[in-house]
Amino acid sequence: MIRTAVPDDVPVLLDLIAELADYEGAPHEAKATPAQLHEALFGPYPAAFAHVAVDDQTGETVGMALWFLNYSTWDGVHGVYLEDLYVRPAARGHGHGRALLRTLAGLCVERGYTRLQWWVLDANEPAIAFYRSLGAKPMDAWTVFRVSGDALAELAD
Repeated sequence: MIRTAVPDDVPVLLDLIAELADYEGAPHEAKATPAQLHEALFGPYPAAFAHVAVDDQTGETVGMALWFLNYSTWDGVHGVYLEDLYVRPAARGHGHGRALLRTLAGLCVERGYTRLQWWVLDANEPAIAFYRSLGAKPMDAWTVFRVSGDALAELAD
């Protein structure tokens, strides 16, 4: 079962985020606090949104999709940028990831959005194979850039 996240999901969402960071070899980079995540998802001006996958038999939350809107100046409409998709290892292979992505694709179609996109680590071959099986195409002609830390402060100065 896929459902929209509610405020009571913040602790399990943080657990899933920490598990994802650990899976990607960067546990120290997951720094969001409960207050920060709650504000981003449920504050007066939500900047992000989340859906959770709940195991039908146990009622346990086993996965999440955390996303936000982007905007295409070329298409003239919003799209969905998937920040995090994660399904706990024991729950993989049961359709939760596909159901989460299907939910977001349905939201895009329903709202007239033209894109559902995300990044994936080059080394995450199981995820890449899964995404390709859904018809996703890599954007090989694009390079991701980021400014953070001291470089961000210098740029702002």
